[in-house]
Amino acid sequence: MAKWIVCAAWPYLDGKPHLGTFMHLLSADVYSRYLRLMGNEVVSVSGSDIHGTPIEVEALRSNTSPRELAEKYHQQMVTLLNAFLVQLDNYTTTESPVHIKFVRDFYTKLYENGFVYSKKVRQLYCERDAMFLPDRFVEGICPYCGKEGARGDQCDSCGRLLDPLDLRSPRCVICGLGPIVRESEHWFFDLPQLSVELEEYIRSNKEFPENARNFSLTWLKEGLKPRTLTRDNRWGIPSPFPGSEGKTIYVWMEAVLGYLSAVKEFGEKKGDEGIFERFWKDANTRSVYFIGKDNIPFHTIIFPALLMASKQNYVLPMQVSSTEFILLEGKKFSKSKGIGVWLEDALRVCDPEYWRFVLMYFRPESRDSNFSWPEFERCVNSEMNDVLGNFIHRVLTFVKRFFNTSVPDPGKLDEDSESLLALLEDAWASYVTHMDSFALKDAVRDILDIARSGNEYVSNREPWEKAKTDVQSAAQTVYVGVQLVYTICLMMYPFLPRSSIRLWQSLGLNNDLLTVGTGGAGKASIAPGHRILPPSPLFSKVKVDPSLGTQATHA
Repeated sequence: MAKWIVCAAWPYLDGKPHLGTFMHLLSADVYSRYLRLMGNEVVSVSGSDIHGTPIEVEALRSNTSPRELAEKYHQQMVTLLNAFLVQLDNYTTTESPVHIKFVRDFYTKLYENGFVYSKKVRQLYCERDAMFLPDRFVEGICPYCGKEGARGDQCDSCGRLLDPLDLRSPRCVICGLGPIVRESEHWFFDLPQLSVELEEYIRSNKEFPENARNFSLTWLKEGLKPRTLTRDNRWGIPSPFPGSEGKTIYVWMEAVLGYLSAVKEFGEKKGDEGIFERFWKDANTRSVYFIGKDNIPFHTIIFPALLMASKQNYVLPMQVSSTEFILLEGKKFSKSKGIGVWLEDALRVCDPEYWRFVLMYFRPESRDSNFSWPEFERCVNSEMNDVLGNFIHRVLTFVKRFFNTSVPDPGKLDEDSESLLALLEDAWASYVTHMDSFALKDAVRDILDIARSGNEYVSNREPWEKAKTDVQSAAQTVYVGVQLVYTICLMMYPFLPRSSIRLWQSLGLNNDLLTVGTGGAGKASIAPGHRILPPSPLFSKVKVDPSLGTQATHA
């Protein structure tokens, strides 16, 4: 049994989350369910990134404390994840006592190992707001691509990581004025010290997708720079370095350690603290990270470098599954501009499982995906309901109507039926290949392809007519259809867990789906004479209010 750590990028919660925020969490949930379906041992983790200046400033504006505001946002996110059936083993926060202690201990170790040093730095300071400006509170023109709106830590247009001082025409995002430069002492992670080890790791890791490998190697070729570890914020994890009193750990450099601390916390909650070392220090453990493309270097270079510098023999990332952006009718999701589909609004549109299906169907794995309400409606009504749901319901209804809920004996299979069962075997193999390679979007299409082939098979053979004149032919059609439904049920589980379990029960299968496993997938697995329950439709069509437009309403 293989061991896996499945991680989703920790969303920074500074308001209502939208579908783009949710994508990585859903992907991690889907993949964790798949791994368990295949009999693997899995720990899946993520959490709310709730430290940093944005929360601090918003708390001041709303006359509350950062902790109260952050906890409110975290609880909202937990409620939404539960509604969307996202069941990670531990979804925690950066304010967790376990995380805070782990981060402070971790960086103390890095300091002792000689990977942390301090120096005076020139930093942007806003005189009007009387504060040093964290990188996300500075915007300007990117020095590399020349695009306006680059943040002090990264340019979304070209993907380059930046320092606030790199920006041309910088301005404070709070008041809009140009900041001045002042000196402040800060502590740094000596990333260049690990350049050789990082290049060897990236080149030797054959699991990395090409975009992640090439992006990382280019970054290495340009030369690594030390990474700031501390900030002058008040809301965050207190820095543990001697002489750094009053400073906090930079949120980007503490949140990535949440992948470790969340597993540690999970073990403590389970009463099995050995889980942490059994997973994180077993060289055979595979760790995978579901992130957005703008987070690639943090997961292929900075995070592995931190693990190396700790000298604790932690397993390095095996796979970084990054996605492109989701666009809403051609426009990039933006909280500030009110462009996007917010999760709370999505729940009011239709059943959350429909969203799970649609988001994986449109998952932007190789290029940006353009979401629109007409396409959402088409995907649910045509693909999910008419193709997938229709095939399942037809077959189970035929069993009930013509064979008194008992799977019929097919006799000797004819060529068409043998061909379809061979196609089923190929479809299952394709599904496994796609899931193993993190091509979740293609795996959804594998499910639809076999349902589409099943619909064609049933329509061509007309068992409703043959039941009157050639019962054996009808029996064969229905028997083969049931075999397809069985495998489809297993294929559905990671994406549509509630519907899959409902279907499993409709098939008259009393054992737990995960306990049974996938041994019977892709082949004839339900014997003649097996009794099913009276079926009911799994899905229904939706009608989306066209007034939703490109700006989803939100408070």
